[in-house]
Amino acid sequence: MAPQTPSAAVLVLHGGRAHGTEPPPPGLLNLPGLRMWPFIRSLVRATGELRGGGTGPVLVRGVRYGHRGWNGERDDAFHDAVQALDELQDEAGDLPVILLGHSMGARAALRAAGHPLVRGVVGLAPWCPPGDPVTQLSGRDVILLHSTRDRVTSPQATQSLVTRARRAGARTCLITVRDSDHAMIRRAPAWHRTTTALVTGLLGLTPVPPPVADVLRLPVSAEAPAGTIDFDRLPAR
Repeated sequence: MAPQTPSAAVLVLHGGRAHGTEPPPPGLLNLPGLRMWPFIRSLVRATGELRGGGTGPVLVRGVRYGHRGWNGERDDAFHDAVQALDELQDEAGDLPVILLGHSMGARAALRAAGHPLVRGVVGLAPWCPPGDPVTQLSGRDVILLHSTRDRVTSPQATQSLVTRARRAGARTCLITVRDSDHAMIRRAPAWHRTTTALVTGLLGLTPVPPPVADVLRLPVSAEAPAGTIDFDRLPAR
């Protein structure tokens, strides 16, 4: 029997560095890539269990980087994300895509969200420099999760981007995570469960958690506190 064409896809973008033109190390030596494997496993299991009604499979795929770093105006990870989306479109056609990224990978996902396949972004501990554009996020669902104790990327910068993106026409939500860290090691199972629930919700396979759905419906004029949810307010999964 011929394999089914995917009905949707999740592209996963791991973290990296501000600078580094060498390629990422292979396999288990690529710690940022290794960090995303539990998320990928959880998504593969969840999407496989939830798919029904004769629809095709949900493709879950990691994005490969040519370089370890963002590298200033080169925006290397962003271009790798766009290339992965173009290749997916050539392979499977116009299917809906959710981008899931951590740190530098979340920055790349946010920048690449203007691609016609992209329906939404889930960003974990994202790197959100103040000057990064947001107009490409118009019409997309953007959910960002950030530990209040993150010492690598700024939770305040993430909140600013969420507000700017909403005013640019995106449906946005910031989820703040207490008692965790940039690497998502503390409270790791909760990060995995919640991220899976958010991605499957944006794919339409499950309901979006009600507090998040309420925030995504906020008007463009909503201020930052209204668009922010405490992680521990979300329903247990």
